[in-house]
Amino acid sequence: MASSSSGNSVPAPEAVQVLVSSLADESPVVREASAATLKDIASVNPLLVLDCCSTVSRGGRRRFGKIAGLFQVMSVAIRALNKADVDPQYMAKFAKVASAEIISTKELNADWQKAASGVLVALGLHLPDLMMEEIFLHLSGTNSALPAMVQILADFASSDAFQFAPRLKGVLTRVLPILGNVKDIHRPIFANAFKSWCQACWQYGIDFPLHTAIDGDVMSFLNSAFELLLRVWATSRDLKVRVSTVEALGQMVGLVTRTQLKSALPRLVPTILELYKKDQEVAAFVATCSLHNLLNASLLSESGPPLLDFEDLTVILSTLLPVVCISNDNKQQSDFPVGLKTYNEVQHCFLTVGQVYPEDMFAFLLYKCRLKEDPLTFGALSVLKHLLPRLSESWHAKRPLLVEAVKNLLEERDLAVCKALSELIVVMASHCYLVGPAGELFVEYLVRHCAITDLNGADNESSKDFMKSTGSFNPFMYKKSEVKIGGVSPTELRDTCEKGLLLITVTIPEMEHVLWPFLLKMIIPRIYTGAVATVCRCISELCRHKSTQSDTIVSDFKARVDLPNPEDLFARLVVLLHNPLAREQLVTHILAVLNQLSSLFPKNMILFWQDEIPKMKAYVSDPEDLKQDPLYQETWDDMVINFVAESLDVIRDPDWAISLGNSFAKQYELYSSEDEHSALLHRCLGILLQKVHDRSYVHAKIDLMYTQANIALPVNRLGLAKAMGLVAASHLDTVLDKLKDILDNVGDSFFKRILSFFSDRAKMEESDDIHAALALMYGYAAKYAPSTVIEARIDALVGTNMLSRLLNVRHPTAKQAVITAIDLLGQAVIGAAESGTSFPLKRRDVLLDYILTLMGRDDEDGISDSNLDLLNTQCLALSACTTLVSVEPKLTIETRNHVLKATLGFFGLPDDPPDVINGLIHNLTTLLCAILVTSGEDGRSRAEQLLHILRQIDPYVSSSVEYQRKRGCLAAYEMLQKFRTICVSGYCALGCQGSCTHNKRIDRVLNNNFSNLPSAFVSPSRDALCLGERIMVYLSRCADTNPEVRKNSVQILDLFFSTSLSLPRSANSSIGLDIELCYGALSALEDVIAILRSDASLDPSEVFNRVVSSVCILFTKDELVAALYCSSSAICDKVRQSAEGAIQAVIEFITKRGRELNDTDISRTTQSLLSATNHVTEKYLRQETLNAISSLAENTSSRIVFDEVLSAAERDIATKDVSRLRGGWPVQDAFHAFSQHAVLSYSFLEHIISILNERPIFRGDSVKGENSHNVGESNVEDNVLHAAVIALTAFFRGGARVGKKSVEQTYGAVFATLVLHLGICHSLSNSGQQEPLRALLVAFNAFCECVGDLEMGKILARDREQNEEETWIGLIGDLAWCISIKRPKEVPIISLILCKSLDRPSRYLREAAAAALSEFVRFSESFGPLLEQLVEGLTRHVSDDSPNVRRLCLRGLVQMPPVRVIQYTIQILSVIVALLDDPDESVQLTAVSCLLTVLGSASTEAVEPILFNLSVRLRNLQVCMNAKIRANAFAAFGAISTYGIGPQRDAFREQILAAFPRLVLHLHDDDLGVRRACRNTFKRIAPLLELDSMVALANTHRFSSDHRGDYEDFLRDIARLFTQRMSSRIDTYMASLIQAFEAPWPVIQANAIYLCSSIIAFSSVQHISTLYLSQVFGMLIGKIHRSSDAIVRATGSLALGLLLKSTNSSWKSTRLDPPDSLLVGRETESSRRS
Repeated sequence: MASSSSGNSVPAPEAVQVLVSSLADESPVVREASAATLKDIASVNPLLVLDCCSTVSRGGRRRFGKIAGLFQVMSVAIRALNKADVDPQYMAKFAKVASAEIISTKELNADWQKAASGVLVALGLHLPDLMMEEIFLHLSGTNSALPAMVQILADFASSDAFQFAPRLKGVLTRVLPILGNVKDIHRPIFANAFKSWCQACWQYGIDFPLHTAIDGDVMSFLNSAFELLLRVWATSRDLKVRVSTVEALGQMVGLVTRTQLKSALPRLVPTILELYKKDQEVAAFVATCSLHNLLNASLLSESGPPLLDFEDLTVILSTLLPVVCISNDNKQQSDFPVGLKTYNEVQHCFLTVGQVYPEDMFAFLLYKCRLKEDPLTFGALSVLKHLLPRLSESWHAKRPLLVEAVKNLLEERDLAVCKALSELIVVMASHCYLVGPAGELFVEYLVRHCAITDLNGADNESSKDFMKSTGSFNPFMYKKSEVKIGGVSPTELRDTCEKGLLLITVTIPEMEHVLWPFLLKMIIPRIYTGAVATVCRCISELCRHKSTQSDTIVSDFKARVDLPNPEDLFARLVVLLHNPLAREQLVTHILAVLNQLSSLFPKNMILFWQDEIPKMKAYVSDPEDLKQDPLYQETWDDMVINFVAESLDVIRDPDWAISLGNSFAKQYELYSSEDEHSALLHRCLGILLQKVHDRSYVHAKIDLMYTQANIALPVNRLGLAKAMGLVAASHLDTVLDKLKDILDNVGDSFFKRILSFFSDRAKMEESDDIHAALALMYGYAAKYAPSTVIEARIDALVGTNMLSRLLNVRHPTAKQAVITAIDLLGQAVIGAAESGTSFPLKRRDVLLDYILTLMGRDDEDGISDSNLDLLNTQCLALSACTTLVSVEPKLTIETRNHVLKATLGFFGLPDDPPDVINGLIHNLTTLLCAILVTSGEDGRSRAEQLLHILRQIDPYVSSSVEYQRKRGCLAAYEMLQKFRTICVSGYCALGCQGSCTHNKRIDRVLNNNFSNLPSAFVSPSRDALCLGERIMVYLSRCADTNPEVRKNSVQILDLFFSTSLSLPRSANSSIGLDIELCYGALSALEDVIAILRSDASLDPSEVFNRVVSSVCILFTKDELVAALYCSSSAICDKVRQSAEGAIQAVIEFITKRGRELNDTDISRTTQSLLSATNHVTEKYLRQETLNAISSLAENTSSRIVFDEVLSAAERDIATKDVSRLRGGWPVQDAFHAFSQHAVLSYSFLEHIISILNERPIFRGDSVKGENSHNVGESNVEDNVLHAAVIALTAFFRGGARVGKKSVEQTYGAVFATLVLHLGICHSLSNSGQQEPLRALLVAFNAFCECVGDLEMGKILARDREQNEEETWIGLIGDLAWCISIKRPKEVPIISLILCKSLDRPSRYLREAAAAALSEFVRFSESFGPLLEQLVEGLTRHVSDDSPNVRRLCLRGLVQMPPVRVIQYTIQILSVIVALLDDPDESVQLTAVSCLLTVLGSASTEAVEPILFNLSVRLRNLQVCMNAKIRANAFAAFGAISTYGIGPQRDAFREQILAAFPRLVLHLHDDDLGVRRACRNTFKRIAPLLELDSMVALANTHRFSSDHRGDYEDFLRDIARLFTQRMSSRIDTYMASLIQAFEAPWPVIQANAIYLCSSIIAFSSVQHISTLYLSQVFGMLIGKIHRSSDAIVRATGSLALGLLLKSTNSSWKSTRLDPPDSLLVGRETESSRRS
């Protein structure tokens, strides 16, 4: 082994050999560390690294498994060589090794192979000739590594183009001969190499003349290679070969001679174009790039004319055109794309050709356009769009030709072609190509495609018919089956045209003459309906420029005869206003156009429109806000109709109105029969006919309306009906005659209808549509007709069979239409009555029956209504029923009951869809109120009817579904309001309002018998309202979770009581009420209602309390008893809050008025409440119910209540297994309630305690050996004891103040007994007897509940039945701590009892007592003399046989209050010092933990005498395997540092300095707690070291970081401090660190290795290196070889790097001697075994 020439000798070669051998380690961490170290030290002595790598690499991959890392190190070392160190012969060895590995396998692109290639490339940077010679050796046709060698040359060319380019000749000389034998699989590599070589030449040519690298020979070689690649490789069957070859040829075309290129063009061009036939993006992109290079080289060369004529380029351009289409499709993809790059390259190709042959290019593109082949046309249009701005000067004279060619394409159907054509038109407009008629033609083309919507044949045919009639060109037809070239959708095409049309309108002033007024012509045609928004927007922009020239607008309009007249424009635009949410803000743009074109209309309109149109625009300005109104469409249609009507009123020109009517009539041709615009058109024409007085004209137009109307569509049917109604307002007889004709002509006989069911379903549906339309038209005619003339018409319609002919319908929409018609008839009757023309509606009950029949689900005909259709039908039916109920004559009882039966079930409908359901429920409530108002002959019958309806609604009022409760309560409230209005608020029983004789007669006999009065004059009595029952139903709702339900329920109670106070009471009613007090309570109730209406945030509980207080006063005695009897159902309410409210109300009723109850009432009330406890499933509600029972016992007769409860308990125990009752045992909950009661608690507890004291607790254990005849008696006794235990548990769990008071006198003894028995029970549990522990835990938990300490209960629940010692001892300690916090006065008594128990023989009793006392002493401030007794007892038992007792007693001593700890510090410290050496680890851990606590308050005088002993013992514990002990030992060592300031300061500082290395090593311990403790200790002792830099180091990030790299940085900083400021201690520290090399923790070994090596590396003291360098080197090498832990081996590798870099001067020129190769071999084998 070689040695250094100066300084300390280091075995550098051996170290490097070890590192190199570690490159084959199994652990990737070790391999990475070794590689990083070798790469780092390679800069110091790259030759030594290469020597070791060379030696190892001799065996190749078979001997050195992980050779990739080895080659990477070699590459770095070679790159680090200086020029002077580069020995060609030596470097040749590495070239041989790398090449040998490469040629050893046929694999390509393996990781090790790439690394070996990197070695050769690195060699080439120094010795390019050497590298190439080595590669040239293997450049033969038979060598399997030939592709790898060529790839290396390609990589070298990419890495250093300036050295490669001059040597290209040598490369080509050797590569060309073997090109012919290269296999197809390897040809892509060679082709890519040629590409890289050519690119290197181009890069070389940037800085140097290219001819210096490419002479005639190279040019000849390139020509040969070019010829071979073109003739042979480019024709390969392998696509990958062809693609890579074409890519290489694309780079070579600029380097070969023009002669070669020209001769190759006939073959090269087809070869490149062939790639386009493959459906691959990459192939197309490569081909296009190569074509671009080829065109640049052939056409734009400075050395001669173009090599290709345009005729030769035609094939290329024809091939590229479809590529434009494909690339355009691909560039729409989300990822950035090869397609977009290809598209750009294609355009560059066309631009290159266009620059040389502009006219030929123009002709070519026009020719392709004329072919009308979709891909070619699309490509040509895209290229024209791209080239037109760039070649505009060259193509200026060709403008007419381009315009004509584009005109010929306007019939194209392909969407992609249309989109490209539209874009080209916009570009042409920007260059002033669009002028005259051709410009209008192109604008019309854009408009047409702005209107594109769905692709259906009907639109196409209508489009074709229109264009034929207008003489314009035929539009292209859309078909769903068409292939969409380029993936263009109709939406994309429409967006492109809209943007283009707006763009030319706004940005190109020259287009104004083309667009205006031509765009007005585009508004009328049907096929342009979808483009009206865009057209109107463009017209607005044009009119804005002419806003100051209104005369110009009129003159321009009149100048053209082919424009529509103003009436047609107005009619068209008004009808298109139908949809306020139409796309592109259609309505806003139409209104703007109308306003700007107002000068075209009669002058009177201008001012009106200026005022009205802004209002309409404001209404539709916010679409989102508009959508919130469900009736926005109806409202908007009414606004449009009013707009038309008022416009006609303003004009007052009959002739203009007639002309406008004709225009409206022509509008029917513009909309399909399914178009909803027809509905608005009907109404517009109807309002116009209302203004016309020519009857024949009106008759003709309504015939036209009916003929054009599609009555199968509900919207249009409704529009037609409303239109007929509008006409009927002025021409009723004309309309009725028309309707009669329709009815007479339709074949709707019943017989024909029955036959149609079997023959033709379509005919039946058509008949339904006609009947529905007729019904609606009759209805709206009645609604709009003058009230003075409708009576006879309605009588004729209803009184005959005319109406019945309209009722045989089955379709849902037809049913709705008929129902609406009946409703309109009723409204007409009501409207006539309001106008003073009152008359009854004949056959009203029959009409009601029709409605109820129509609203039902009708499935027998095979037409099944959808749910939404059915709901809408029912909603309309309820509204119609309300209308019919409200008209004369009065409703009969039979009809009323029939209506109720059919409608009340709607309260249970699901709440979806909410808008429909809400309307339906509102209509139902309105119907019920109408029935209540119109039914009944007197007050009593109305009251009965009210109760009947309310009881039927009760299931919904108390439903668990919130929306059903809301509906029920709201309906009840509305009905009560109606009832009160009838019976109290100024109406007599006959309906007279104000003061009348009927009321006066009733007042005189208010409290007498009503027998002398006729039944018609009798008002309902108070008892008839059944207030007790009714109030309990709604009182619980006052506590509902829904605020609306609460508010409505309170209002219901107010209505009940306010009504009842105004009604007479029956003669046999109970004690009367205090009227003044009742009115005060009613006033308070109304105050609550006022608050609820004004402030929804009021606390619901406060509201409920006020309500209950008022109700309690307002009840009579009989009503109170009835309410208590009915309380069970209220308490069992499905809503928890409501049930709570019912219980609260019952308690208040009993509390305030319980004395009024007799024994029977008490018994029945108790039974009712107990029944509720059995049915209530929620524990909380059951407990509240039992509280009500307790309240009943307190305020009435407790004996009766106890009898009932105890009877229930006896029955349950005898008949049931009460421990398994679902939901718990109600009687047990009753015990809980009694324990909380101040009066009942003590006597109940006394009785239970007496039972438990007289009998053993666990009877079952004592009777196991008794005879079988005693089994029954034993079971009874066990049941009794079990019940007693349950009762005691229930009593404890009561938790009330009274219960705690009952156990106050014996609290200490009870708790002490329970605690002591925990130990015994756990010992029994360990032996398999679980029952005693379970019973004791249950009792203990009950005790916790009794004293109100929920925390203690949680402690018990947390560790329930856990048998581990630490668990139950901790449980006792937690319980004692909890008692000390909650009941500190009881602690002395309990502590005294437990202290005496320390002397008892049972180990478990002593442990339990010690566990409790160790917590109690923490609160011993007020113990006085008792504390001395406790300290003495605890100190005496620190030597107990039980480790648990020892550690618990010590913990108790430490946990005394700080003042007391200071008092006994010396005594406690002596105990701790003794227990630090305890053989039990748990005691040791407790001792060191307690030491930390004591040191926080101990005085210097107490610690100084034992400071040395403590430090010695703590240092011993710092190497304990227990991580917690280790962490606490380090923390305690830091804590005692504060006491090292006295006489023992120097001695203690020596202890710190001795322990410091260990502390540093454990700063990165595996255990997080140890790391944190060491960091804190480091910060505390750093000042004692008297080194400022040490303190600063403790504040750095690397000190507090858990990252391994940061810790190693910290170790290097510490090592510097050791060597610079603590050199006298380095020997000691080195010995300690070297000893730590064998620590039981691998991470500590690694830390010691790194710190030790860092000290040596940074030490400037000569003897440190002399003494330890060789030793540490040897140990590191041994660790790397033998350690089984990866972190040790990895850190050893890094440490070796530190040592080597620190001694670089000593081994900088060291080389590896030949004999060392044997060692390397052995090390490699050892490393591989590890």
